[in-house]
Amino acid sequence: MNVVADVPLWIFLISVFVGYLLGLVSGMVPGIHTNNFALILLALSPVLSQNGLPVVCIAAMILANAISHTFHDVIPSIFLGAPSSDMALAVLPGHKMLLEGRGAEAIRLSALGSAGSVALALFIAVPLSLVFRHAYPMVQNNISWILIFIAMIMILTERGSSFPGEDLLKKIKSRFFALLIFLLSGSLGMFAFSMDHLMRPFISFGEPSILLPLLSGLFGSSQLIISLMSSSSIPPQLASRMELNKIKILRGIVVGGTSGSLVAWIPGISSSVATVFARLFIKQDFDTFNNKDCEHKYNDDSVLESAKEFIVSVSGVNTCNAIFALMALAVIGRTRSGAMVAVDELLGDVWFEGGIVILFLCAMALTAILSYYSTIFLGDSIHHRLSELDYPLLCYTIIFLLLLMCLLFTGPFGLMIFIIATPMGMIASFIQIRKSHAMGVIMVPVIVFFM
Repeated sequence: MNVVADVPLWIFLISVFVGYLLGLVSGMVPGIHTNNFALILLALSPVLSQNGLPVVCIAAMILANAISHTFHDVIPSIFLGAPSSDMALAVLPGHKMLLEGRGAEAIRLSALGSAGSVALALFIAVPLSLVFRHAYPMVQNNISWILIFIAMIMILTERGSSFPGEDLLKKIKSRFFALLIFLLSGSLGMFAFSMDHLMRPFISFGEPSILLPLLSGLFGSSQLIISLMSSSSIPPQLASRMELNKIKILRGIVVGGTSGSLVAWIPGISSSVATVFARLFIKQDFDTFNNKDCEHKYNDDSVLESAKEFIVSVSGVNTCNAIFALMALAVIGRTRSGAMVAVDELLGDVWFEGGIVILFLCAMALTAILSYYSTIFLGDSIHHRLSELDYPLLCYTIIFLLLLMCLLFTGPFGLMIFIIATPMGMIASFIQIRKSHAMGVIMVPVIVFFM
């Protein structure tokens, strides 16, 4: 019996649409991860199957949820400063574009990056899968060294901007502080991950994640406090449009999509690390600013263009990573996310039936088309109301909501981590070095784990 051929098309399409809607919810609501819905659907699968829904459709629902989430999670990241683990670095240029009246443009760029990465993934899926089928054992044995190499490049390419003196002394100081922030955030990550059993959430959507307070503090509330200290306000938002030349759009898609596709094969590494890797290939001026210098630096056209290109690449990382997590499961039999764990459990022996991967790739492509238009629509709808808001009050409200969210979803221990992470996330902005060094909060624990 061919399971794929026996699935009614209309039921399959409805399942994909439901997964798309679930991804819209998980992407738009901070604190709810796509893995939460994946595990819920897995738990409900016996009941759904008994009522006539094939497991292939349930799996397609989970995959559509994962893709839709990668499109829509940019909206709270940019407009609320509430990052998921995958969009943490997008908060920095995205929030600045919002303060320049270009919030809707940032959303359009993100949607374009995600949609472009889907096209790239479909193009490189087969050749990259063949390469990793043979190269995987070597990669698996050298994960720590790969991450150490990436961290070294991050630190050695730091230029800084606030240190006086000769160029050599300035480079030494900026790189020393980059290393310090990388190690400090890494130490916080080590502590948080080793003690995450202390989390006692008041509200639970599946397994609580310590990444919520870590990244909300390092990249969310810290950025909002910096904005408050610099007396920022949300200006009237410009009409939705995209102003970035095609070469930079294409480069952002290729860099982000390639980074996301490569990292999907490596155990223990999320797309947030791929974002750091993609960051190395984009001009690195846009996240170096302080209260005094922010305005004149950010108004520079080249800095603005690098911010836009980075938003395209970040979104490409996340969407391509979600697609290649499926390919990794199909080719090497390894799960790289909660969604893939659920899909693997659902399918069992059905997984190896011919045509099922193509069916799932079609479901992901359809979800990407729906998500592209809904992301742009939501971005356009939200930004019209922003200029009417009291920005300081909005910032205070969001900081309070982030604090409350960490307390409810991760308990008192998570709240403590959030409070520690917030001032730590502000350090890079004050000394004017790239805030991406704070991704040591994830990279250091992974390096130590695989040593």
